[in-house]
Amino acid sequence: MAATQTSASVAKKPLTSVMEDYLEAIFNLDREKKFVRVRDIAKRMDVKMPTVSSMLKTLNSKGLVNYEKYEYVELTKKGADIGKEMRRRHGILLKFLMEVLKAEFDTADEEACKMEHALGPDTLESLVDFMEFIQTCPRTGENWLDYFEEYRKHGHVPEKCQARSEAFSCGFKDQIEARRDTRSEAQADDGNKTC
Repeated sequence: MAATQTSASVAKKPLTSVMEDYLEAIFNLDREKKFVRVRDIAKRMDVKMPTVSSMLKTLNSKGLVNYEKYEYVELTKKGADIGKEMRRRHGILLKFLMEVLKAEFDTADEEACKMEHALGPDTLESLVDFMEFIQTCPRTGENWLDYFEEYRKHGHVPEKCQARSEAFSCGFKDQIEARRDTRSEAQADDGNKTC
Protein backbone atom coordinates (compact mmCIF):
# COMPACT_ATOMS: atom_id res chain seq x y z
CA MET A 1 0.00 0.00 0.00
CA ALA A 2 2.85 2.42 0.77
CA ALA A 3 4.37 1.76 -2.67
CA THR A 4 1.06 2.66 -4.32
CA GLN A 5 0.85 5.93 -2.40
CA THR A 6 4.45 6.76 -3.36
CA SER A 7 3.80 6.05 -7.05
CA ALA A 8 0.63 8.13 -7.02
CA SER A 9 2.35 11.07 -5.32
CA VAL A 10 5.28 10.93 -7.78
CA ALA A 11 2.89 10.97 -10.74
CA LYS A 12 0.93 13.94 -9.36
CA LYS A 13 3.92 16.23 -8.73
CA PRO A 14 4.14 18.94 -11.37
CA LEU A 15 6.85 18.76 -14.00
CA THR A 16 9.97 20.80 -13.49
CA SER A 17 11.48 22.87 -16.27
CA VAL A 18 14.30 20.31 -16.52
CA MET A 19 11.77 17.51 -17.05
CA GLU A 20 10.09 19.56 -19.76
CA ASP A 21 13.49 20.17 -21.39
CA TYR A 22 14.14 16.42 -21.46
CA LEU A 23 10.75 15.73 -23.02
CA GLU A 24 11.38 18.40 -25.64
CA ALA A 25 14.85 16.98 -26.39
CA ILE A 26 13.48 13.44 -26.70
CA PHE A 27 10.64 14.69 -28.90
CA ASN A 28 13.12 16.46 -31.20
CA LEU A 29 15.49 13.50 -31.29
CA ASP A 30 12.60 11.17 -32.12
CA ARG A 31 11.90 13.33 -35.19
CA GLU A 32 15.56 13.19 -36.25
CA LYS A 33 16.53 9.59 -35.53
CA LYS A 34 15.08 6.14 -35.94
CA PHE A 35 15.75 5.28 -32.28
CA VAL A 36 16.48 7.54 -29.31
CA ARG A 37 19.25 6.34 -27.03
CA VAL A 38 20.50 7.58 -23.68
CA ARG A 39 23.75 8.80 -25.24
CA ASP A 40 21.79 10.84 -27.83
CA ILE A 41 19.89 12.57 -25.03
CA ALA A 42 23.09 13.12 -23.01
CA LYS A 43 24.75 14.74 -26.00
CA ARG A 44 21.71 16.93 -26.75
CA MET A 45 21.30 18.01 -23.12
CA ASP A 46 25.07 18.30 -22.56
CA VAL A 47 24.99 16.09 -19.46
CA LYS A 48 26.49 12.73 -18.43
CA MET A 49 24.70 9.48 -19.30
CA PRO A 50 24.00 8.54 -15.63
CA THR A 51 22.20 11.88 -15.24
CA VAL A 52 20.01 11.02 -18.23
CA SER A 53 19.31 7.53 -16.89
CA SER A 54 18.22 8.97 -13.56
CA MET A 55 15.87 11.46 -15.25
CA LEU A 56 14.46 8.75 -17.52
CA LYS A 57 13.57 6.68 -14.47
CA THR A 58 11.68 9.68 -13.06
CA LEU A 59 9.91 10.36 -16.37
CA ASN A 60 9.10 6.65 -16.69
CA SER A 61 7.52 6.65 -13.22
CA LYS A 62 5.34 9.59 -14.31
CA GLY A 63 4.17 7.70 -17.40
CA LEU A 64 5.88 10.12 -19.80
CA VAL A 65 8.46 7.76 -21.34
CA ASN A 66 8.88 4.06 -21.83
CA TYR A 67 12.38 3.24 -20.68
CA GLU A 68 14.24 0.21 -19.42
CA LYS A 69 17.95 0.19 -18.76
CA TYR A 70 20.04 -0.39 -21.92
CA GLU A 71 16.98 0.01 -24.14
CA TYR A 72 15.79 2.71 -26.49
CA VAL A 73 13.68 5.55 -25.13
CA GLU A 74 10.14 6.16 -26.35
CA LEU A 75 7.76 8.91 -25.37
CA THR A 76 4.28 7.93 -24.27
CA LYS A 77 1.36 9.83 -25.81
CA LYS A 78 1.31 12.17 -22.80
CA GLY A 79 5.09 12.64 -22.94
CA ALA A 80 4.99 13.33 -26.68
CA ASP A 81 2.22 15.90 -26.20
CA ILE A 82 4.30 17.75 -23.61
CA GLY A 83 7.45 17.53 -25.73
CA LYS A 84 5.61 18.84 -28.77
CA GLU A 85 4.13 21.73 -26.79
CA MET A 86 7.54 22.68 -25.38
CA ARG A 87 8.99 22.63 -28.90
CA ARG A 88 6.13 24.85 -30.13
CA ARG A 89 6.63 27.30 -27.27
CA HIS A 90 10.37 27.43 -27.87
CA GLY A 91 9.86 28.07 -31.57
CA ILE A 92 7.39 30.90 -30.97
CA LEU A 93 9.62 32.62 -28.43
CA LEU A 94 12.76 32.14 -30.52
CA LYS A 95 11.04 33.70 -33.52
CA PHE A 96 9.79 36.64 -31.43
CA LEU A 97 13.20 37.29 -29.88
CA MET A 98 15.02 37.09 -33.21
CA GLU A 99 12.55 38.70 -35.61
CA VAL A 100 10.90 41.32 -33.42
CA LEU A 101 13.57 42.10 -30.83
CA LYS A 102 16.49 41.31 -33.19
CA ALA A 103 18.37 39.17 -30.67
CA GLU A 104 21.27 37.04 -31.90
CA PHE A 105 20.46 33.33 -32.32
CA ASP A 106 22.50 32.00 -29.38
CA THR A 107 21.08 34.57 -26.97
CA ALA A 108 17.55 34.14 -28.30
CA ASP A 109 17.77 30.34 -28.09
CA GLU A 110 18.97 30.45 -24.47
CA GLU A 111 16.35 33.04 -23.45
CA ALA A 112 13.54 31.20 -25.26
CA CYS A 113 14.46 28.06 -23.32
CA LYS A 114 14.06 29.93 -20.04
CA MET A 115 10.85 31.70 -21.07
CA GLU A 116 9.06 28.65 -22.47
CA HIS A 117 8.63 27.27 -18.94
CA ALA A 118 7.48 30.51 -17.34
CA LEU A 119 4.79 31.84 -19.67
CA GLY A 120 1.21 30.77 -19.16
CA PRO A 121 -0.83 29.54 -22.13
CA ASP A 122 -2.88 32.76 -22.41
CA THR A 123 0.24 34.95 -22.48
CA LEU A 124 1.89 32.70 -25.07
CA GLU A 125 -1.20 32.79 -27.29
CA SER A 126 -1.34 36.58 -26.95
CA LEU A 127 2.30 36.71 -28.08
CA VAL A 128 1.47 34.51 -31.09
CA ASP A 129 -1.43 36.82 -31.96
CA PHE A 130 0.83 39.86 -31.61
CA MET A 131 3.42 38.41 -33.97
CA GLU A 132 0.72 37.61 -36.55
CA PHE A 133 -0.74 41.10 -36.10
CA ILE A 134 2.51 42.94 -36.74
CA GLN A 135 3.20 40.74 -39.76
CA THR A 136 -0.21 41.28 -41.40
CA CYS A 137 -1.38 44.77 -40.40
CA PRO A 138 0.59 47.86 -41.34
CA ARG A 139 2.11 49.69 -38.40
CA THR A 140 0.60 53.08 -39.08
CA GLY A 141 0.38 55.98 -36.69
CA GLU A 142 1.02 56.30 -33.01
CA ASN A 143 -2.01 54.24 -32.06
CA TRP A 144 -1.38 51.13 -34.18
CA LEU A 145 -1.01 49.04 -31.03
CA ASP A 146 -4.53 50.08 -30.00
CA TYR A 147 -5.76 48.04 -32.95
CA PHE A 148 -4.14 44.89 -31.58
CA GLU A 149 -7.02 44.14 -29.19
CA GLU A 150 -9.48 44.44 -32.05
CA TYR A 151 -7.29 42.09 -34.07
CA ARG A 152 -7.31 39.57 -31.22
CA LYS A 153 -11.10 39.68 -31.01
CA HIS A 154 -11.93 39.62 -34.72
CA GLY A 155 -8.81 38.36 -36.49
CA HIS A 156 -7.23 39.88 -39.55
CA VAL A 157 -9.65 42.10 -41.46
CA PRO A 158 -7.71 43.32 -44.53
CA GLU A 159 -10.23 46.08 -45.30
CA LYS A 160 -9.73 47.70 -41.89
CA CYS A 161 -5.94 47.47 -42.18
CA GLN A 162 -6.11 49.02 -45.65
CA ALA A 163 -8.41 51.84 -44.52
CA ARG A 164 -6.19 52.63 -41.53
CA SER A 165 -3.12 52.56 -43.73
CA GLU A 166 -4.72 54.99 -46.20
CA ALA A 167 -5.88 57.32 -43.41
CA PHE A 168 -2.39 57.30 -41.90
CA SER A 169 -0.84 57.93 -45.32
CA CYS A 170 -3.09 60.94 -45.97
CA GLY A 171 -2.43 62.37 -42.51
CA PHE A 172 1.30 61.81 -42.91
CA LYS A 173 1.30 63.58 -46.30
CA ASP A 174 -0.50 66.53 -44.67
CA GLN A 175 2.15 66.67 -41.94
CA ILE A 176 4.95 66.65 -44.52
CA GLU A 177 3.29 69.43 -46.51
CA ALA A 178 2.79 71.51 -43.37
CA ARG A 179 6.47 71.11 -42.49
CA ARG A 180 7.51 72.07 -46.02
CA ASP A 181 5.33 75.18 -45.84
CA THR A 182 6.78 76.10 -42.44
CA ARG A 183 10.32 75.54 -43.74
CA SER A 184 9.66 77.62 -46.87
CA GLU A 185 8.29 80.47 -44.76
CA ALA A 186 11.30 80.30 -42.44
CA GLN A 187 13.70 80.36 -45.40
CA ALA A 188 11.83 83.32 -46.92
CA ASP A 189 12.02 85.16 -43.59
CA ASP A 190 15.77 84.47 -43.40
CA GLY A 191 16.22 85.83 -46.93
CA ASN A 192 14.47 89.10 -46.06
CA LYS A 193 16.61 89.76 -43.00
CA THR A 194 19.25 92.41 -43.24
CA CYS A 195 22.36 92.42 -41.10
